[in-house]
Amino acid sequence: MAGIPDRAYNAACGHLASALGVSIAAARRKVDVKAAQAGLQGTAAKVALAEELLAVARGDSASTHALLDELLEATAADANFMTED
Repeated sequence: MAGIPDRAYNAACGHLASALGVSIAAARRKVDVKAAQAGLQGTAAKVALAEELLAVARGDSASTHALLDELLEATAADANFMTED
């Protein structure tokens, strides 16, 4: 039977899951896969990796929000456009 993960690891994966909009199990799986690819072992290394992924997710989130805001603005040609019922 697998051991109970560290509390800090669960918290880091929880924050990552929140930022990505996925379940905590999916975030934990993502961290585990990245850790296996990088050859990292131990909970401390996985916590650090989860925090790095969280920083990247938060950075992407800010740029994504800015891009969405830009796309939702009306252009000069469409500024006075109205739809009819």
